[in-house]
Amino acid sequence: MNTQNWLLVCAITAQLTTVAFAAEKDTTLTGAASTNAVAVKVQTLCPVMGGPIDKSQFVDYKGKRIYVCCGGCVAKIKKNPEKYVKQLEAEGITLAKAEPPKAK
Repeated sequence: MNTQNWLLVCAITAQLTTVAFAAEKDTTLTGAASTNAVAVKVQTLCPVMGGPIDKSQFVDYKGKRIYVCCGGCVAKIKKNPEKYVKQLEAEGITLAKAEPPKAK
């Protein structure tokens, strides 16, 4: 076997070992490793009208931000924000965190 072929075999073996180790690690670890693999579903639709959200229109409630499509929906959300938080979270949506008020 010449040097070039030998290096190729070594490289392939190293790659296969890395892939096998990574696969074993993913299936044997629990907790943080498996949690990191879960995709976060972000809010893209208004919970009132069902259309695309406008990120400049929102209601902050108990540290969570509920985005809506328009000012009319802001008023509806403010009447019963808990209802919309529950609705969105039941759909598997992770709400954005409310930003602290800006100092004046």
